[in-house]
Amino acid sequence: MRIIGYELAGEVHVAARRDHDLIPLGPVTDFWHDPDGAIETGLRASVRIPASSVRLAPPVKPSARILCVGLNYREHAAEGPFDVPDHPTIFGRWTPSLAVGDTPVRIPVDEDGLDWEAELLVVVGRPLSCAEPHEVEDAIFGYAAFNDITARRAQKLTTQWTLGKNADRSGPMSDLVTRDEVGELGRRKVISRVNGQVMQEATTDEMIFGVADVLAFISRTFALTPGDMIATGTPSGVGYARTPPRLLQPGDVVEVEVEGIGVVSTPVEDNANK
Repeated sequence: MRIIGYELAGEVHVAARRDHDLIPLGPVTDFWHDPDGAIETGLRASVRIPASSVRLAPPVKPSARILCVGLNYREHAAEGPFDVPDHPTIFGRWTPSLAVGDTPVRIPVDEDGLDWEAELLVVVGRPLSCAEPHEVEDAIFGYAAFNDITARRAQKLTTQWTLGKNADRSGPMSDLVTRDEVGELGRRKVISRVNGQVMQEATTDEMIFGVADVLAFISRTFALTPGDMIATGTPSGVGYARTPPRLLQPGDVVEVEVEGIGVVSTPVEDNANK
């Protein structure tokens, strides 16, 4: 099942996507309180609305933690260049930085461009606390394709990455796909394209820290709750590490695909304040 958000009366609601229609599943906070129950109730009601009649939005509750893993592919760490970390490097995004596909991202006024980072996004569906890796799978709700678009100048000003990772609308995500539909995660291709040209291509089994290890690691410091999201890191091929460097410019379209899960496309715009 594919899950998306939409705006209704000033708040985000969640829906299941069926072809060109949406099946309403309730307000976003209510949905993540009991996602399985919300899906069961919504499907039983069988109400449908045209997707084209509403404004789509990320199905993310305001209190969700959006966590990202840095340097989780060896070749990406090397192109930094950085040492391979001993533990997952975790940083945060805020929910206002997220967007759905086809939402334009603007280049911040002090940046020469933006950089792409193709990632697999994992979404928590059940509480997870003090977990071991073998306990993680049942807590996963689903997956999405995610682009951790980065303002590199801001990111590199200090040792903290928060500023460069939270530009407005710089975290586009595809529809969520429930774990039962995805099945075994296995070896999935993670690809980015700029104007149709492949920039990154790797597989999820190349991660230094796998999904179960990352979620268990986080859960031993604070509890993960339904609706929390973890972006699992990007492979090599980002723009700033190329020779010469290449950054996203106005008019570019960047696309991220995770095999069998989703595709998210983002047009790039100049900043009106420049």
